[in-house]
Amino acid sequence: MEKLTEKKLTKRDYLVVSSMLFGLFFGAGNLIFPLHLGQLAGANWVPATLGFLVTAVVLPLLSVLAVAAMHAEGVYDIGKPLGKWFAVLFMVLIHLTIGPLFGTPRTATVSFTTGVAPLLPKSMQTTGLLVFSALFFLAAFLLSYKEQHITSAIGKALNPVFLLLLFFLFFVGFSHPMGNAAGQATTAGYHTLGAGFFNGFLQGYNTMDALAGLAFGVTVVTAVRGLGLHRQSSVAKVTAKAGVLATSMIGLVYLFLIVLGAKSLANFKVSAEGGTAFNQLVTYYFGNAGHALLATLLTVTCLTTAVGLVAAFAQDFHKHFPVLSYVQWLALMSFASFLTANFGLATIISWSTPMLMFLYPFAMVLILLSVSGKWFNHDKTVYSFTVGFTTVPALLDMVSSFPPVVSQSAFGVACTNFEQSFLPFAAQGMAWVVPALVGLGLGLAVYKVRGRAAANATD
Repeated sequence: MEKLTEKKLTKRDYLVVSSMLFGLFFGAGNLIFPLHLGQLAGANWVPATLGFLVTAVVLPLLSVLAVAAMHAEGVYDIGKPLGKWFAVLFMVLIHLTIGPLFGTPRTATVSFTTGVAPLLPKSMQTTGLLVFSALFFLAAFLLSYKEQHITSAIGKALNPVFLLLLFFLFFVGFSHPMGNAAGQATTAGYHTLGAGFFNGFLQGYNTMDALAGLAFGVTVVTAVRGLGLHRQSSVAKVTAKAGVLATSMIGLVYLFLIVLGAKSLANFKVSAEGGTAFNQLVTYYFGNAGHALLATLLTVTCLTTAVGLVAAFAQDFHKHFPVLSYVQWLALMSFASFLTANFGLATIISWSTPMLMFLYPFAMVLILLSVSGKWFNHDKTVYSFTVGFTTVPALLDMVSSFPPVVSQSAFGVACTNFEQSFLPFAAQGMAWVVPALVGLGLGLAVYKVRGRAAANATD
């Protein structure tokens, strides 16, 4: 009866879910990091773009497909093949990283620093951030208060406003280009094709979208079921289709932003970070009125991401730690994010990088294992060997990327020297790749041998 009565979604329903996914993924970092990458890469923007798209588009798409393939409802289910303790630990680390410690506070600080702060005198910066972040997270709390309304809030309302403003900027930027991207200088890390690709690959970590894609699983599943679907296969199919459409659009936006960043070098020097680059770009084309447009654009897109992050946090934590209700977890998450946001953007970025260098290898490994798991029945041995061999290099990458107080200490220098002496690709920040492949090979070998032994025992 369930199959007979289940609703058939229209194209409009698919567009709404895709729009929601776009809004959840596309936040502060998705605007500023590709623009800054374009400035860093200059004429070598093509290989840098390809590397960036791997971790900022392909990997988030695979995270959505992993959720669909595993019939998962959250990041917990992605880690579950390794046992409940690992799944809970992985879920908590992911949510803390993209949640109250780094990701969610960044949505408020980026929109304030690059959009609102230029409109305020320096003496009002601290108070301005306090007031802005309080109102920002109050709005995020109210928009995500009713779980079933998240689709409408993001997919039908906030996201279209953001897209209109963004594509208006693209139209002006490409119809009146600052210069030719191919003729611009490149910075030290982007002189060669290989270096450009690997640096673009690592820059994609900063978007946090692969981690967010796993965490958003519960939000997406809840929204899809709210459209009238109940069977796991139907929910997975809709999630996968919407994910392809949403990430394809995101990739197109990234391409435009990177090219604009490269073209901007004809008029500006390479900025310290993408927020400054975005401010320069908008000011160049729109003058003082550009600041108002920038503030609106950043606030809208950051708010859509904040809504998804606080909702996913509250949904997952209420499910696994039901001592608090969804609304109580939501309030706690919003308040904690408000507090962290007031440490400022620079502090948040400097301390988020090490955690991303640690978590991203695990996320990539688990996403790929989830997508391909049907070929080895999601065997725990394969997962254990692969994740186990990934752990040490991921820890070393984390230590090496800490601020100088840690990375330049005797312990930090010793870890960096050991890593670069014995692990391939350590200099590119990807020391985990070869160990993970070795672990995968060993895990698959054990799985095959054990399978043959079981088959022989039954003969």
